Amino acid sequence: MANDRLRTAMLAAGLTVDSLAAALHRDRKTVERWISQEHRQPHRETRVALASLLKVREVDLWPELGGLPRPAAVESELVHLYPSRSAITGANWSELLTRVSDSMDVLVFSGAFLVEQYDLIPLIREKAANGVTFRILVGDESSDAVKRRAIDEGTPGGLEGRIQLMRRYLSDVVDLDGVEVRTHSTVLYNSIYRFDDDLLVNGHAHGALAGQSPVLHLHKVPNGQMWGHYMKSFELTWKNANPEISQEG
Repeated sequence: MANDRLRTAMLAAGLTVDSLAAALHRDRKTVERWISQEHRQPHRETRVALASLLKVREVDLWPELGGLPRPAAVESELVHLYPSRSAITGANWSELLTRVSDSMDVLVFSGAFLVEQYDLIPLIREKAANGVTFRILVGDESSDAVKRRAIDEGTPGGLEGRIQLMRRYLSDVVDLDGVEVRTHSTVLYNSIYRFDDDLLVNGHAHGALAGQSPVLHLHKVPNGQMWGHYMKSFELTWKNANPEISQEG
């Protein structure tokens, strides 16, 4: 099994495999082995430097150092809990986006920040050309669910406009092979962002903006329960959503 604790700590610190290897004066492949093999540990001196660099304890990365049992697969499904979506750094988002190699799924009302802050449209074009598939669900701005949400979060009319903007952005890629965009009118309890085997689940709270609410970072593992639970929600919404057509369609 992979060491998801180490990988999450690197994401939180905004460090890549290359930057961590350079900081510790180690070979890139060595760092990759620490991540891909859960019980692979650096020597004591390097562990201390690594933990200091990531601002965590050694035992946080390798529980067995403290005599703790290895967590069960279902427990390791939770990689990290962010107190808010805003607490996820730009480096975290960029890392998840750029390493997508198979499929990306998104369930939001708007999600325009992905385009405006992280250049989602060029990324879709590039990765779709290499066989990556995209399924993107955005809200129907005319639906009661969207209007109610806008009022609840104190932005009546604002959310509807952001959705229209996102649909306009996505119209530039909706005709690409492997890219599907649909609109939904469901009550959105969670925004969901899937990057291959990594899943961000942004819970929604009454009266709060999505960016202010906590986010679960899950990683797909054998016999895990949470991943499947949230992806069932995505699939149900996808099944009942309306396909978006291009401006030329």
